[in-house]
Amino acid sequence: MLFVMAIAAIYLLNDWRKVLVLVTAFTIGHSITLALATLDLIKYDLELIEFLIPLTIFITALANLFTRDRRRFEATQRKGYINYFFAGFFGTIHGLGFSSYLKVLLGAEQIILKPLFAFNIGLEIGQMVIMTLFLTLSTVFVDFFGVDRRDWKMIISSIILGVSATLILGTDYMFK
Repeated sequence: MLFVMAIAAIYLLNDWRKVLVLVTAFTIGHSITLALATLDLIKYDLELIEFLIPLTIFITALANLFTRDRRRFEATQRKGYINYFFAGFFGTIHGLGFSSYLKVLLGAEQIILKPLFAFNIGLEIGQMVIMTLFLTLSTVFVDFFGVDRRDWKMIISSIILGVSATLILGTDYMFK
């Protein structure tokens, strides 16, 4: 959910469609690797994934700090759809992290298509709820309390940056 907030940090409620597309790209990415890893079609180092997940959040929050203004950000986005690519790519990393959790939930179940689909739908709905609440909060602070939009983005992104840095430092992967 921290990743969803990092994606949404530069937007307000009236931008919900743009954020929805980014969150959906993220969901598509994690759905692919979640399915592949749950079916044991790909192998991965769990400690590396536990390091990379907060790193993707860190990179997204850091990118927000260097985004000068939303219009420029969106112009860049239209040129190459790079943000959709990164949301999807980072989603593949997060999907690998979810797969170990899903395997525990499934246990010895043989047919995983239905539970896998339900898990992904549940995650997408949860992400939409978080996105809506976060965008509403952002809009309240910016439009009603008069917080400068740039300041809001900087504060939220800095908090997310700090939390993700703490998570990165808390992994065993860096200190091997």
